[in-house]
Amino acid sequence: MQHKRKNKRGGFTLIEIMVVVLIIGMLVSVVGPSIWGALFSSQSKIAANQIHQFHNALDQYRLNNHKYPDSLEALTEPDAFTGEPYMKTIPLDPWQNEFQYELDANDNPIITSFGADGAPGGEGKDQDISSETLGI
Repeated sequence: MQHKRKNKRGGFTLIEIMVVVLIIGMLVSVVGPSIWGALFSSQSKIAANQIHQFHNALDQYRLNNHKYPDSLEALTEPDAFTGEPYMKTIPLDPWQNEFQYELDANDNPIITSFGADGAPGGEGKDQDISSETLGI
């Protein structure tokens, strides 16, 4: 007695694949904004921490030299007392832009990151973060 075997192909139907893609799309649209918001928030916090680190190094420089440096690059030069630099390198901000450094009218340092757009002004992820806005 011979049995006939039916060739059944395993796999997914087009409808099943479309349903899975639709579910994934809905999840991304619901969860995505929260993830992006957290990412931009953490980048702002990193920039604020970097500005605090700059100010610590600048204060140490001022203690040893009785004035703030003319540029951030001076912080990478060896100190006259220890022979070690105040900072090994000058980091970029979290958006890979250079920090801006200037001295105000009272010769106090102001360090600024222009945010994601790298240009002055802006809101949200493009908002400027500076030692002034941080109250340093």
